[in-house]
Amino acid sequence: MSNKKSLVQQTADNIYTLIVVKKEFKPGEQLPNENALAELLGVGRSTLREAVRILVSQGILTVQRGKSTFVSPEVNSYSDLELESMDRIRARLKDLFETRLIFEPSIAAMACKRATDEELENILRIGKEEEKIIAEGKNHTEIDFEFHRAIVIASHNDFLQRLLPVINNAISDAVALNPYCNPLESNILADNTAKDHARIMEFLKDRDSDGAKNAMTIHLHHGIKNMGLNTGDEPIF
Repeated sequence: MSNKKSLVQQTADNIYTLIVVKKEFKPGEQLPNENALAELLGVGRSTLREAVRILVSQGILTVQRGKSTFVSPEVNSYSDLELESMDRIRARLKDLFETRLIFEPSIAAMACKRATDEELENILRIGKEEEKIIAEGKNHTEIDFEFHRAIVIASHNDFLQRLLPVINNAISDAVALNPYCNPLESNILADNTAKDHARIMEFLKDRDSDGAKNAMTIHLHHGIKNMGLNTGDEPIF
C-alpha cells in the first residue's frame, strides 16, 4: 500500500482537524449539509461521503437516518489520538475476520437447528432485501450486519450474542478500508456477498446445519480474500 494518502483520507483528516484541532464543530453538533461541506473542503460529494464513512467507523461522526451527520458526543476522547492508518485498520480487520471464522460457521449451524419459523422467515426477508440493495448498487453495510445479527439471534445462545460487536466492527472496518480497494475489488466483494448469503439462506431454509456451516465458512474466506487480508493458508474456493 502506498504511503501517500488518498484524497478520501486527506478529506477525512481535514474534517478531523476541523472538529478536534480547530474546534469549529462541537461534540453533538450537526455538520453542514453535504453540498456546503464539500464546497468548504474543496472536494466532490462522493469523496466527502467516503471520508464521512471512515470517520463514522472510527466513532468521530455519527449519522442519523433521515437527519444528517453529527459530531460524536464522545469525540473529545479522540483529541489526543491520530486517525487510524489504513494499515492499522487492515490488521485489525484481519483479526476480526479470523475471530468470526472461529464462531460464525458454528453459529449458522446452530441457527438451523434452533431457529423458530418466524426467525428463519426474518433472516430470509433480510437476505432478499440485501440482494435488492446490492443489485441497485446501494450501500448494504447496515443490512449486511442485520443479516448476520439475525442468524446469531436465531442460535438462541446468549453468550454468542455478545460477539455481535465483533461482527459489527468487522463490517465497519471493511467500509473504512473499502475506498482504498479498486472498484473491481469492491464490486467482487458485493457480488460475492449476495451469492454467499443466498447460499447460506438456502441451507438455513432446509435446516441443513452442515451446509450452512460450510457456506458461512466460504463466505468469510471470500471476505478475507477480497479485502486483501490473505494470510497464505486460506483454502481456495
